[in-house]
Amino acid sequence: MNKEIGVAIIGTGFGEKIHIPGFQLHPKTKVTSVYHRDINKAKAIAQTHNIQESCDRIEDILKLPNVEAVSISTPPFLHYEMAKQVLESGKHLLLEKPMTLSAKEGRELYQIAGAKGVIAMMDFEYRFVPAWQRFAEYLAEEYVGKKRLIKIDWLVSSRADAQRPWNWYAQKDRGGGVLGAVGSHAFDYISWLFGPIRQLVAQLSTAIPERPDPTANGSKKPVDADDTCLVLLELADGTPCQLTISSVTYQGRGHFVEVYGDRGTLILGSDNQKDYVHGFRLWTGLAGEALTEVEIPKRLEFPQTYPDGRLAPFIRVIDRWVEGIETGKVTIPSLKEGVYSQLLMDLSHQSHQTGCWVQVPDFDRFLAGNS
Repeated sequence: MNKEIGVAIIGTGFGEKIHIPGFQLHPKTKVTSVYHRDINKAKAIAQTHNIQESCDRIEDILKLPNVEAVSISTPPFLHYEMAKQVLESGKHLLLEKPMTLSAKEGRELYQIAGAKGVIAMMDFEYRFVPAWQRFAEYLAEEYVGKKRLIKIDWLVSSRADAQRPWNWYAQKDRGGGVLGAVGSHAFDYISWLFGPIRQLVAQLSTAIPERPDPTANGSKKPVDADDTCLVLLELADGTPCQLTISSVTYQGRGHFVEVYGDRGTLILGSDNQKDYVHGFRLWTGLAGEALTEVEIPKRLEFPQTYPDGRLAPFIRVIDRWVEGIETGKVTIPSLKEGVYSQLLMDLSHQSHQTGCWVQVPDFDRFLAGNS
């Protein structure tokens, strides 16, 4: 397949910042249309980015003959219905995280994609970042030996200012909160790097219980979505994993993944508070030796980087998606990986509500609808 794949863009926040430029930079994709519920905004975005078509109805965009595939980057509470329409129309799908509002919704999308034979993929970018890929290689080589402890900190200040306005992100029932925003990534890469999870216990909290209402001067609206999450996990191989996430930590240390084993230690981390992709460094140290920063091999480097660090890994996601569309083979991270991440988020909420450890069900049985 040599022709460009026509892609429709649904979602114009992150979609306009990353999805549109990513697809326009990629040699095998062309943005042919854009959706916004306000047709005037849809037209303005299309004009700004030289996009041919603009629509304010999903069904209209799916009827366009030059749309073979669709990317969705709307808020989470819109994902299920929009993605279902896309998949049932037989279009390929690229879906932002968190996948849906529940694992059961995600499972239904996964089953529809399989029945329709389309390539549906999740945008889990960390799998495509060079430092993370080298980290994965060290783990595959069993550099640390038998794992003793995994410790993950993701401490940022993106929502630390209590004057940041209220929006959907403040609402639990709309998929808001830091667990969905970045915990979805963490659950995916824990699975990718370390394997399945046996059980977990979680505590979710909201440090800022109200935020200014952007539509009413001076008044505030309640926040019920989490801004800090503490999760303990036991992997299937018995390894304990500690996950601490917060979006309200001034001078937080950033994003670090530490792995301690009987042979040595691996640490991957970035203290960059302004860009969650740029700035990752990797340190290694065998038992009895000092930690040493290692250089990331040129073979893993991005061919080009951009001021916004998210763009280069997103283009690699497109590479994988296009490869799947061209070959007709399911690509990872697929919707299956999205369902697993969503299931772990659901179980974290369940654990928080009950105050108990919860077992992770057999995932193949869950996907088949048997649990």
